[in-house]
Amino acid sequence: MNRLSLSALLLMSAAPTMAADPVFRTAKSGPWSEASTWEGKAVPGEGAKVLVRSGHAVVYDVAGQHVIRGLNVAGHLSFAPDRDTLLNVGLIKIQPGDEYSEEGFDCDAHEPGNAATHAGQPVFEIGTPDKPIAAGKTATIRLHYIEGMNKDSCPAIVACGGRWDSHGQPLNRSWVKLGATTNRDTASVQLAEAVTGWRVGDRVIVTATGLHGSRDKGAFTEERTIKAIEGMTLTLDRALERVHQGEGEFRGEVANLSRNVVIESATPEGVRGHTMYHRGSAGSLAYTEFRHLGKKGVLGRYSLHFHLCGDTMRGSSVVGNSIWASQNRWLTIHGTNYLVARDNVGYKSLGHGFFLEDGTEVYNVIDRNLAVGAEPTKKLPKQLLPFDQNNGAGFWWTNSLNTFTRNVAVENGQYGFRYEATPSSALKLDFPILQPDGTRKTVDVRTLPFVRFEDNEVHSNIGLYGVNLGEGVNRVGPDARHPFVVRNLKIWDTHYGFRPQVPSLLVENLTLHHVAYGVYHPNFDNHVYRNVTVSQTNTEPFNRGHDDDSVQYGGLTVDGLTLDGCRSGGMPLIQISDHNPTGTAETHMRNVKVLNWTNLGKTSAIVNLGGGPRPEPTSPKGVPVYLHDWFGQGRTAMVVSMKSGEYKQAPEKYREETPLTGNESRVVEVKDMAFPKLLDPVDDLPPTTVITRVIQGARGIVVLGTSADNGTIRSVKVNGQEATSVTPNFAEWRVELPLGETLLKAYAEDAAGNVEKIGHKVGVATHR
Repeated sequence: MNRLSLSALLLMSAAPTMAADPVFRTAKSGPWSEASTWEGKAVPGEGAKVLVRSGHAVVYDVAGQHVIRGLNVAGHLSFAPDRDTLLNVGLIKIQPGDEYSEEGFDCDAHEPGNAATHAGQPVFEIGTPDKPIAAGKTATIRLHYIEGMNKDSCPAIVACGGRWDSHGQPLNRSWVKLGATTNRDTASVQLAEAVTGWRVGDRVIVTATGLHGSRDKGAFTEERTIKAIEGMTLTLDRALERVHQGEGEFRGEVANLSRNVVIESATPEGVRGHTMYHRGSAGSLAYTEFRHLGKKGVLGRYSLHFHLCGDTMRGSSVVGNSIWASQNRWLTIHGTNYLVARDNVGYKSLGHGFFLEDGTEVYNVIDRNLAVGAEPTKKLPKQLLPFDQNNGAGFWWTNSLNTFTRNVAVENGQYGFRYEATPSSALKLDFPILQPDGTRKTVDVRTLPFVRFEDNEVHSNIGLYGVNLGEGVNRVGPDARHPFVVRNLKIWDTHYGFRPQVPSLLVENLTLHHVAYGVYHPNFDNHVYRNVTVSQTNTEPFNRGHDDDSVQYGGLTVDGLTLDGCRSGGMPLIQISDHNPTGTAETHMRNVKVLNWTNLGKTSAIVNLGGGPRPEPTSPKGVPVYLHDWFGQGRTAMVVSMKSGEYKQAPEKYREETPLTGNESRVVEVKDMAFPKLLDPVDDLPPTTVITRVIQGARGIVVLGTSADNGTIRSVKVNGQEATSVTPNFAEWRVELPLGETLLKAYAEDAAGNVEKIGHKVGVATHR
C-alpha cells in the first residue's frame, strides 16, 4: 500500500468521528463537574452539545466560563443552591426523549404529555419553592447566540412537555408605594411599608409622578442602586434628579429589579434570547430577574412566553419576578388558562408589557403587578390579531374573562390598560372558549365580561390613555345581567383618563385626578356609575357620548359625582350628547357635588353642550340630563340642549339658570322622577381555583392556592377541608391536610351558590 493510499485510508477512518459532532451524554447521575457523570469521562466544555439523559439526575455546580452550545434535558438537571453558579449556553430545551435537538421555538415531533401526571417528565430546576437559591449566592444563565443556530429561535430556554422551575430568594414585596415625597437632589427614599429580601447593591427604580407630556421629554422614572437600608429608608448611590410624589392619595412607587437568579442575554445589543413554555409543560417562575431578553420585531419570541398551553399548565405561576429592558414584551400569555401572575415588576419594554395574545385566554389571574415604561413599536409580522398596533400598553387583552386586580401602570407609551377587540370582514372574534363545566363553546369574545377588575391604578402616563375599555368593539358587549364591572379604579396625571366604549358597564368608586379629560369618549349604553370623583380636571371632566360624534345610544345613571377643583374656560363640567338614535338615551344623576369650581368663561356651565365639532341633532329626541333632587327632595332638574326636539317644541317651558345651564342649555323642574335601574346583574359564574404550591412536612401537608370570582367567595375546600383566606376574598389561601394524601382536589363556592365544576386536581409527589 503506497503512502497516498494509507493517508486516504486514515482520513476515511477518522471522518465518521469528526462528522458525528458527538453529543456529551450523561453516563449516570452526579455532579456536573465530575468527569464520571459523563460518557467518555470528560466534562462538557466550549461549544459542547449536551444531553442529560432520562433517568439521570445531574447537579449543575460550577461557574462555567465555557459557552455550551446546546443543553437538552430529558432527565433531571438542578442548580446547586448553596454556591454561585454560571451557565453560558446557546439553547436549553427541556423535553422527553434522548435525542439532541437545536430547535429553539417549536417542540420536536413527540406529543408532550400532561405535565401534571407525566411520570417520566424532564425537570430543569434553578432552585425550588422549598429550597430556593440561597441568600448571598447567585445563579446566572447567560444566553449566547451560537453561529449556525436559527437567529429567530435561539438563544432560548424552551420547555416542551417538561418542568422548568426557577426560584430565587423571596421578597415580601417586589414593589411598594413611596412613604414620603422625595425632592430633587435627595439620595434617600422613604417606603410606605417595610420590605424584606431587599439588599444593599440591588438595582431599584423610583417611578415617575406628574403629568409631563410626551416621550420626547424622556422618562421621569429614575434608576438607582441601594447603598444602605435602615428600616423603611433606602439610601441610594446618588441623588434623584426629579420630585417623586409620596404623600396623600397619589403616590409613586419604588421597585426592586434585582434577584439572585438571573436569566439574561449575553449580548443585549446583538442577538437576544427568549424563554417559553409549551403545552403539557409545568413549573413556576419566582423571584427571578429576566433582563435584556426578547427578540425585537419577531413574533412569539418574548421575555416570558406561555405558548398555547391551554389548561395543561394549571397550577403554574409567575410571582415576584423582574422583567426589564425587554425588546419584545415582558409576559405573554398566549392560548393559556389559569396562570397566576402576581407581584411582578415590568420595566422598559418594546411593545405591550403584560400581554394576553389572541383572545382565547381565560381564568388567568393578573394581580399586583407593576408595569413601567412599555414603549410603542412596530406591529409584529404575521401577528394573530391584526388590529393590535403594539403601541405600548402596560396591560393589553382581547378576552376580558380574566382577573385584573391591584395592578399599577406607570409612564407607558400609549395606554395603562387597553381592552381591544376589533372584528373585520377577514376576522371574526368568535373563538372556542373554555366553559365552567370544562367544555368549549364558540363565543364572540366581546360579550365576555371580567371575572374581576378591581383596585387597579394608572398614573403619569407618557402616552394618551389611562384605561381604554373596549376599543373597536363597535357597541357589542355583555348583556345587562352580566355587565363589565370595574371597582376602585384610580387614574391620575394622565391625558385621557377613562375611555369606556363597551355597553353594559358598572363602575364603582372611580377616582380621576389631574387628568385633561375625565370620562372620555364614552359609549353610554346601560352604563351605571357609583361614587365618582373627578378632581383638578380642566378640559372635559365628563365627556359627551362618543366625543365628537356626540351620540348616546342608551341609558346612563350616575349616583354620586363629585367635581372638585376643576377649572372651566368655556367648557362645561358635564356635557350633553346631541344625537339619540335609539330614542331611549337618557342621563340620570344624583348626589352631584361641585366643589372649588373656577369658572373662567362666559359659556361655561355645569351642564352644557361640549366643544369641538358642533353637530346638528339628527334624531327628533335629544338626550336630556336629569339631576335628581337638585332643587330639593323629589325635585329634579331636567337639562336639555337648545338644539334638541324637546326644547324646540316648547322653549317657553325651559329657563336659563346660571351656573347650571350655559349658552346652549336650558332647564325645567320635574317632580317625582324615578331614578332608573339599568342593570340587573346576576352571578351565575362559578369561582376558579388554582393550587399553586404543596409543602410536605413531617406532620402534614400545607396547600397554598389562589381563587377568583366575580362576586364573594364563600369557601374553598381541598379534599373537603376548609381553606383559610390569607388575602381578601380567597385571592390567596392555605389549608393543612394530614399526611397520606395522594391526590388533592380543590374547588370553591361563591355566595350566590355557584360551585366550581372543574376544580383543580394535583397529585402529591413523594420525596426523592
